[in-house]
Amino acid sequence: MTSPQQQPSLMLLPNLTIATIKRAASEKSFERGESYFKSGAVIGLTLRQNILQAEVEGNEVHPYRVTAIFDQGGVTECDCSCPYDWDGWCKHIVATLLTCVHQPETIEERPSLGQLLAKLDLAKAKALIESWVTDDPQLLESLDFFVHRAIPAEKSATLGTPRQRKTSVDPDPYKRQVHNILRDAVQGWEDGNDDDNIGYELEQLINDALAFAENGDGRSTLVLLKGITEGCIEYWHLIDDFVGSSLIDFGIDLDPAWTEGILSTELTEEESLSWQEKLEDWSDSLGDFSMAIEALRQGWNYPPLQRVFQGIPSKYGAWSGEPPSWGEEFSRIRLKILDRQQRHDDYLQLAKAEGQTQAYLTMLGRLGRVEQAMTVAQEQMTTLEEAKALAETLRDQNQIPQALTVAMTGLTLTCDSPYLLFEFASWTRDLAEGLGDQTAQLTANIIAFKARPSLKDYQAIETLSEDDWSSTKEDLLQHLINSDDWFNTEAKVDIFLRENRLDDAIKTVSAHNSAHNPSLCLRVMDATIASHSQWVLDTAIANAEVIMNAGQAKSYYSAVEWLKRAKAAYCELDREAEWLTYRRQLKNIHGRKRKLMDLLAQNRL
Repeated sequence: MTSPQQQPSLMLLPNLTIATIKRAASEKSFERGESYFKSGAVIGLTLRQNILQAEVEGNEVHPYRVTAIFDQGGVTECDCSCPYDWDGWCKHIVATLLTCVHQPETIEERPSLGQLLAKLDLAKAKALIESWVTDDPQLLESLDFFVHRAIPAEKSATLGTPRQRKTSVDPDPYKRQVHNILRDAVQGWEDGNDDDNIGYELEQLINDALAFAENGDGRSTLVLLKGITEGCIEYWHLIDDFVGSSLIDFGIDLDPAWTEGILSTELTEEESLSWQEKLEDWSDSLGDFSMAIEALRQGWNYPPLQRVFQGIPSKYGAWSGEPPSWGEEFSRIRLKILDRQQRHDDYLQLAKAEGQTQAYLTMLGRLGRVEQAMTVAQEQMTTLEEAKALAETLRDQNQIPQALTVAMTGLTLTCDSPYLLFEFASWTRDLAEGLGDQTAQLTANIIAFKARPSLKDYQAIETLSEDDWSSTKEDLLQHLINSDDWFNTEAKVDIFLRENRLDDAIKTVSAHNSAHNPSLCLRVMDATIASHSQWVLDTAIANAEVIMNAGQAKSYYSAVEWLKRAKAAYCELDREAEWLTYRRQLKNIHGRKRKLMDLLAQNRL
């Protein structure tokens, strides 16, 4: 056990903050986790290099096991053996990480796996592995896979030698499965079920077929795709009477799957012609197979492609002329196969020639060519998506400062999705916090806030801004005022009320129809009843009367909540007599609505 003077050597722990934990957990989970921490429920806290493990006592006989993985940028992964799996970190994870923040001296440092293995000579290591395999023979398959990945066999200049099956795959079960998918969909529709799983289930079936190609057996993929394709042609009439749609209408396009299968298989000229004939015949029933037919024509010996592999520049990349509309997707399939075959140089040449900047950058990062990746990123990176892919790859390679540099650049680039911008800005903010870069943390937090405002981020920005908060606050508030996205309504109200900007809060709930979010409007009423009594009165009565006049008995509770504010507003305006008059009118009009009358009486209205 480390002493208070001998803090854990893991450099990440000092940058783990309460704010980080609060962001990753719901308010309820944080409160419960804090209670667990204070009660001493966290026991057996152990650190092995960048893996933190703990046991947390709960309501079960055995403690829950928590595992947290860190890197230089902070927490990268957390897991708990409890069944909680929604809305962020569970209370046990919260309690564990609070212990790290408040009581780091309780962490027991233990040797990492690498340190333990370093103490074993080759004979002892072999004996250890043999004992494990004896206890669990399945480990032998994992070991075999690892060894062959770590020491790959020499690849041929094209596709390499695929694994040969002892038996042939049978396409008929796949064909029957297509029939079952379509039949079950029709039966569901006849029973009044609106669910449509056709697209999802067919996609799963196609992925099952492609799994053979991913394991070096492209021929089996082609056989199984043939079964799926023929099944669609033969049985599609089952759903024609209901929807009259094509595969594309269900989000299914067989052309890319066939393209991948073909490019994963070394075919003879005769085989290529045979498959081409089939694809052309199927096009009459299922639509376009242009990409797959082109894959048969080009293969991997296509002269423009070979020139790309040799590093010879070309105006049209890996094409003899202007590429077709699906050319980019075709290139992505080629890249996928080259990656699978570990043909990294060919991959980089093709990605560069085809302008696949994201693929090019991430492969450089994966190969550890970080300086080159950073240089190319500075010159060619144009979208946030490209920056995100590279930054995440660099972090996976433990190039944490470089990942932050790329991420910060990425936040200045083009992004059409506010959701993606928010996610990446939040990721960058957390990374900057882990590295202790407060300037980057503040910048990323502001970007995240503007993409998706929240009171929690607003408060975090206030803490980080320090002396600059006044100007930063005005910028954020002006952004909220200019935003008309309904998704931001709750955050706008939270912040406007906190800053006592009551007129802005009223405008926000008024612009988005107070009846659609009554709880939010009621909050604004409670905050403004003294200063904006007439608005409260008018809005409350209007919303209450809509419910009462419609006779919506299940909503009478809501009508009463509106009427409570109406009464309070009358009183605030010194017009109690008018309230009594209005109350008598309600009784005259709605007196037969016993549930409503009972509720009014119970609430002294």
